[in-house]
Amino acid sequence: MLWIAIRMLTGDAQKFYGLLFGIAFSTLLITQQLTIFVNLVERGASGVYNAPEAEIWVMDPVSRTTEVNYAMPSTALDEVRSVEGVEWAVPHLRAPASVRTSTGDLEGVQIIGVDDATLIGLPERLVIGDKRILYQPDTVLIDDFGVFNLFGPEEEPIGARLELNDQRAVIRGVTDSIPTFTSQVTLYTTYSRALNYVPGTRNRLTFVLAGVGEGETAQAVAARIERQTGLKAVTRPQFAQSGIDFIIENTGIPLNFGITVALGFIVGVAIVGLTFSLFIRDNIRQFGALKAIGVTNAKIVRMVAAQAAMVGSIGYALGVVGTVAFIWAFSGNPTFKGFYIPWQIPLLSLAAVVLILALTGWLGLRSVLSTEPAAVFR
Repeated sequence: MLWIAIRMLTGDAQKFYGLLFGIAFSTLLITQQLTIFVNLVERGASGVYNAPEAEIWVMDPVSRTTEVNYAMPSTALDEVRSVEGVEWAVPHLRAPASVRTSTGDLEGVQIIGVDDATLIGLPERLVIGDKRILYQPDTVLIDDFGVFNLFGPEEEPIGARLELNDQRAVIRGVTDSIPTFTSQVTLYTTYSRALNYVPGTRNRLTFVLAGVGEGETAQAVAARIERQTGLKAVTRPQFAQSGIDFIIENTGIPLNFGITVALGFIVGVAIVGLTFSLFIRDNIRQFGALKAIGVTNAKIVRMVAAQAAMVGSIGYALGVVGTVAFIWAFSGNPTFKGFYIPWQIPLLSLAAVVLILALTGWLGLRSVLSTEPAAVFR
């Protein structure tokens, strides 16, 4: 019986391919949009991910993310170092600035100052150069997205001179870092040099990055820092989640992507439902003949389920492959750097496909189950 059901389905090529298109398009739209949404909101934690050594981030109590922060007095560094369980603590500066390029263009950038002695706070890898090159005078490192944004395809970023607060900055390396949510150009330099590049108020220390001693947990040490200093101290995973939550709570991105995903589901229901209904209507005589020779309603349901499973599995696979191809095709673009497909998203898409087929199959089955075998011979 299942073989007969498959032959009935593939015998009408027009409707068969229409069903495949509906499922594949719906899967592609849902999977692709959810993938972009997840990767986009995770950019809110890029500042945390780009400083992999820091186990604890210490900040002013009103600071919320790496981008939304309030500077502390420099004495906060010594206070954190005095807390039991803190193995090391280093200063970390993050501030906006404007640079003038050699061509005279003005570009907004983010200056990140890392510890002079240890260089903790830099991304783990460099595309060009070595971390120790920061010890050379006037040196800054630029992130790879900044190279894409500031320089043309034929321009060489290494050795390029920038003007920061009437001071010279020379690019001598390129970091392999995750772009920020706003895709802003990021320049890394030492903490002492960053203080000169970005003049500000009396309090200049943005964060204190800390590591925990052996036998201690980051959560316990962070709580100890808060009790002893009155500052806000959070672990690396907590601070990363704070950046993600800030984007979700303060932007319209979740609503916009949610609408697109809902449209993908509705379009899938509309296309598959209409095509499946037409298919069953055109084959109502065949189903009636099967019932006339003794095929029960339960077997009819299994036949339609087999047809839906075949269409759904092929269409779902095409949609997921299309999403993978999309991510791969744009992987060379710095805007999509680091994009991946979380394993939960294909499962959500699969659940949506099953729901679409169950809903449309049930609507189509009603007419089959109510058909009298005698109607075939009239």
